[in-house]
Amino acid sequence: MNSLMDRWAQPCRRELSDRTLIWDQRHLLQALREFEKFYNEHRPHQGIANARPLRALPQPIDNPKHIARLDIPRTDRLGGLLHEYQHAA
Repeated sequence: MNSLMDRWAQPCRRELSDRTLIWDQRHLLQALREFEKFYNEHRPHQGIANARPLRALPQPIDNPKHIARLDIPRTDRLGGLLHEYQHAA
């Protein structure tokens, strides 16, 4: 159980508590809830044995004009401390 907790505690410390000034217990709990959602829902996790997904890879974009016009929406969490990016395709 210690190794599982270390896997969560280290990124939490690096990405949240090292960059945030926590004011009180309520603020700490709110920040931890938001980080937990980010960590479990959005954050990309590796698959088992680094296996690829079962669907085919999309075609690469070779046209530089098309690359410049990609709209990749970004959602900020915790006042801009954490960023979520959505797929363009």
